[in-house]
Amino acid sequence: MASQWDPAMRIALDQGRAAAAKGDVPVGAVLLDPAGAVLATAGNEREQTGDPTAHAELLVLRRAVATLGREAWRLEGCTLVVTLEPCTMCAGALVLARIRQLVFGAYDPKAGAVASLFDVVRDRRLNHRVDVMGGILAEECGALLSDFFGQRR
Repeated sequence: MASQWDPAMRIALDQGRAAAAKGDVPVGAVLLDPAGAVLATAGNEREQTGDPTAHAELLVLRRAVATLGREAWRLEGCTLVVTLEPCTMCAGALVLARIRQLVFGAYDPKAGAVASLFDVVRDRRLNHRVDVMGGILAEECGALLSDFFGQRR
């Protein structure tokens, strides 16, 4: 069944494919402003840059703030769409950036910090909570990752 998030997830999937073409794990992300317009896109760049923090989620936040200006680090009202459930580092960044909503594709049973292992973004002890919707185009998102790692084995 189609979701309102499918078009944005398809953009994120394209970003993931672009990352894979450059040798990075194929995770892609897109940040939408409160009206649903694309603010920024990114794919993983850890291998390209040698930066362990160059996850798609962090890169898309950085790019959005670079576009909007320094005062815009609070990305209130924005929605992050990403192909894989965020890790602990990325989930923490979403809270700190005051993201309103997270939409993700595939669940990550090994490192997911939004539903699978932890629930960082909805932890009541933190000063901000993020609305979450998971499983959008999950099969396609998961297949992108499975195919990538299958080719490397």
